[in-house]
Amino acid sequence: MTTLAELIRQGRPAPDHRPWPRATVDAERWRLAGQRLAEGDWTLLSLWGEAAAAHMALRDPQEGMIAVLSLDCTDRRFPSIGALHAPAIRLERTMNDLFGLAPQGAADERPWLDHGRWGHGHPLGDRSEAAAARPYEFLAAEGEGLHQIPVGPVHAGIIEPGHFRFTANGEAVVRLEQRLGYTHKGIDGLMMGADLERAAKLAGRVSGDSTVAYALAFARAAEAALEIAPPARAVWLRALMAEMERLANHFGDIGAICNDASFSVMQAHCQTLREQVLRAANTGFGHRLMRDRILPGGVAADLGSDGIAAIRALVAEARRQFPTLIKLYDNSASLQDRTVSTGVVKPELARRFGCGGYIGRASGRDFDTRRSLPYAPYDQLAFEVTVLTEGDVNARVWIRIREVEQSLALIEQILDRLPAGELRTALPGAGGEGMAMVEGFRGDILAWLRLGADGKVARCHLRDPSWFQWPLLEAAIEGNIVADFPLCNKSFNCSYSGHDL
Repeated sequence: MTTLAELIRQGRPAPDHRPWPRATVDAERWRLAGQRLAEGDWTLLSLWGEAAAAHMALRDPQEGMIAVLSLDCTDRRFPSIGALHAPAIRLERTMNDLFGLAPQGAADERPWLDHGRWGHGHPLGDRSEAAAARPYEFLAAEGEGLHQIPVGPVHAGIIEPGHFRFTANGEAVVRLEQRLGYTHKGIDGLMMGADLERAAKLAGRVSGDSTVAYALAFARAAEAALEIAPPARAVWLRALMAEMERLANHFGDIGAICNDASFSVMQAHCQTLREQVLRAANTGFGHRLMRDRILPGGVAADLGSDGIAAIRALVAEARRQFPTLIKLYDNSASLQDRTVSTGVVKPELARRFGCGGYIGRASGRDFDTRRSLPYAPYDQLAFEVTVLTEGDVNARVWIRIREVEQSLALIEQILDRLPAGELRTALPGAGGEGMAMVEGFRGDILAWLRLGADGKVARCHLRDPSWFQWPLLEAAIEGNIVADFPLCNKSFNCSYSGHDL
């Protein structure tokens, strides 16, 4: 059986791709990779395009290898991976929308990000004349007594836009189909030709609640491409910011999930804790969300004694309040009645989609980039990764609870061991290719970057965890009642903006 390493050796290597190899292969080997994905041997990390090439990042869990396969698409066509492996379908539709790369034999040829309002087609490819806009064709469901319930894209709350088309039999959901893309910002196009400073800011704005994680992924990809290392103090400060971002989002999510189950007291207490995290971040790094604080080569803000004191006080207060909230959650029968056995994601589905974060770990997928693909300083820190198999709303809450506990411990370790020194390494004006994966609060974020000889971005691809999580929400809600959708949706809390590029 052909291994991923053998596919790379059989292809045409890209000499400047770091830290993992990339090689251009022929269509036969491209299809072979699709078959290995379909058989469950490998995990799809991402799939993206450019004007005349397709790229696919893969991980072989058994071999412990990550690599990128590329395919020349001089005729703007490539063999569909989605026809063999469902997680690739939406990524392929996006490649066609943006670059005009047509997946041959595709299972779904409908547009994904292109809603017919751009004024032209394939904006990053041939900029062809726009096709006449036509109604989006949702998948049909047949059966006696079925009716459809359209929800969104505008919702009652102050949330991002997305359309959800329910097919139901009475109150029971038979099918859910999503239509996203309403928050498309053209990040891929804006990245092209940008210098590293501007590109880093764009990366930090892909998904606002993960600005630290995206900035970190982009910075690590740029540093790999340029073969430079940030100073030790910067590395540890980055991890501190990442754990504080994780803490703030998990506090917010736990409260919001309980609020959707009409248990608003948890929401009030959790939002108070989240606010305390944001205030400590502002004191420590000068910005509540720590935006634009991580840059290629290091960090833009140091942590002084006031910031250290504020963060230590935050940890102490969280350790005092949070255990009581855990008991409140666990001992409230009415709340457990809503969350236990609701919105189940089966472990096999999580594994097949390479689903990361709390969704994957609540469904038995034991993967956390900080441990599975260790990067500094996590390779020097002690922490545990909790995995459950129930896959329901309750399991996703408990994964978040355990991650809060681990983040508090990690923050203390980082503060205790924070080294002194410089904050940033100078950037050479050079070219190269780099890729990085980091653990955001939702799961693994991938950044792939090609720099031109002038040091500017030739192509950048950023992949949010939500690409492999949104489809599982469709599966999780089937068989549940319509009224449980907000609860299931919040327990996923996928990013619209991060997914819509």
